[in-house]
Amino acid sequence: MCGIIGYIGKKNSIPRLINGLKTLEYRGYDSAGIAYVKDNKIKIIKEAGKIANLEKLLEDKDSSNIGIGHTRWATHGGATSNNAHPHKQGHITLVHNGIIENYQELKDMLIDNGYKFNSDTDTEVACAYIDYLYRENKDIVESLDKCNSIFKGSYAFGIIVDDDYDSLYAVRKNSPLIIGIGDNENYIASDVPAILDYTNKYTLLNNYDIAKITKDKVTVYNNLKEVSKDILTYNIDKSVRDINGYDHYMLKEINEQSIILNNLIKNYDSKDKILKNIKDYTKYNKIFIVACGSAYHAGVVSKYMIEKYADIEVNVEIASEFRYKKLFIDNNTLVIAISQSGETADTLASVRIAKELGAHTLGIINVEESSIAREVDDVIYTKAGIEVAVATTKGYTTQVFILSMLALSLAIRKNINIDKDIFNKIRLVPNLINSLLDRKYNYLTKILKKKNDIFFLGRNIDYASVLEASLKLKEITYIHSEAYAAGELKHGTISLIEDDTPVISLVTNKDIAEKTISNIKETIARGAYSIIIATKDIDIPKDSYNDLIRIDRTVDLLQPILNIIPLQLIAYNVAKSKGCDIDKPRNLAKSVTVE
Repeated sequence: MCGIIGYIGKKNSIPRLINGLKTLEYRGYDSAGIAYVKDNKIKIIKEAGKIANLEKLLEDKDSSNIGIGHTRWATHGGATSNNAHPHKQGHITLVHNGIIENYQELKDMLIDNGYKFNSDTDTEVACAYIDYLYRENKDIVESLDKCNSIFKGSYAFGIIVDDDYDSLYAVRKNSPLIIGIGDNENYIASDVPAILDYTNKYTLLNNYDIAKITKDKVTVYNNLKEVSKDILTYNIDKSVRDINGYDHYMLKEINEQSIILNNLIKNYDSKDKILKNIKDYTKYNKIFIVACGSAYHAGVVSKYMIEKYADIEVNVEIASEFRYKKLFIDNNTLVIAISQSGETADTLASVRIAKELGAHTLGIINVEESSIAREVDDVIYTKAGIEVAVATTKGYTTQVFILSMLALSLAIRKNINIDKDIFNKIRLVPNLINSLLDRKYNYLTKILKKKNDIFFLGRNIDYASVLEASLKLKEITYIHSEAYAAGELKHGTISLIEDDTPVISLVTNKDIAEKTISNIKETIARGAYSIIIATKDIDIPKDSYNDLIRIDRTVDLLQPILNIIPLQLIAYNVAKSKGCDIDKPRNLAKSVTVE
């Protein structure tokens, strides 16, 4: 959530700040602002809404070799220009990602000491408190070190100090922040893509690190002692961020899934490759999966697969609930943390709790060297590439794929019988995805775009898949939708079904298809408009649907990937027809770095 960018060097910081903020739009935001030095004074420009609103306020002739910028996702206080970052108090100008949980206590103390506040934010309180300490000791590094023991919560700060316009300062705790290393210029950013137009060299800040950054030097302190940092290289072609002629990044990323999975499959398309690329986890008698949002849904899918293929008990937990419940975990437990960004706050906290309880931790992560990737005992990267659209597509399917391969590796090591032709079938999946990508589903778009409520049904692993389908639809279309285990709908919620209420059902399990069809007919009897997505090998009675979408049958391990493709496209097309901001849905953030 939120985005930070900062620059110091010989060139004009302002266009670099704006470009960096635009690159970070995918993180989600509702206001934006920048601060830079002009005529030896700090100038702050900020505005609610999109970055375009901010750009209208900029002075074309302004130039500054130092500046900080921010996109804010509102937490404390509404999405207003007053609450937008940067904030300035005394000598300190600051941008902040995270939440200061004890801000009210600090605010009361600061008011008693003469500070006045112009916003409702916890960020302005942090800014004032840093100024309060700095006025006492005139040492910004010492002041920030004291804050590390006082501020409760999470934070990444980018700071300009009035007495030192030749330096940027940065500090972080539980919120991501990197330093970009350029040629006679340096950067701070929430994420590496924000600086890729200028450099692919960067260094990571750990919790409680404090950085002093000049145009040609980076000095990092921890506990007031200077620490050395490795300079890393982000090896990715920045052209992957191009939209390549698609109307939206989401559509581009939906269409990339066959290519990405084809590349991934090459690492897992034989017994030897699977055993080489996935460690042996058969010693663990219980598995917990912790995740949020779509990653949680990938975990629910994998529960069915691991239990079926590997005969190991799996519990799937929403990370924000996992961290506050009694846990029956020990050193015989494997805890799998799933996160596209690798920065999801609740998932990261869950990993730390699991490690404290003695569990072995495995991360299924997309972003290399992210916080979760660095803290887990083992990590498997999904290699989905940069995902710009807030609503995940290729991030989700690559998670499902890796978890499927984990299930298969467990089965192989435990000598559990598997289909002898399984690897040949796995290799065919990208082509099957392509056949689904060619369809438009326009006839369904006309029906669904006018609806206020849509229901999804499925049994077993199909239920796990429609959880994700429902989320995808509501995220980008703003249509209320719910997913139910097919047999559960009649235990109350069927009362909401009325004439022409769309019910989208997934039917891919031949053994229980008749049960699901019976549930579908119960909704039709109440007036539902029935849309069924089913594999070609299952007989679907004509009186159970208004529309039928057929998909190919593949190996059970990867069937959920085929299942989700038409559901992603249906959601996309409905959102497009409604004129929604598909890549940046309202109120949502790509990387949820606060609790």
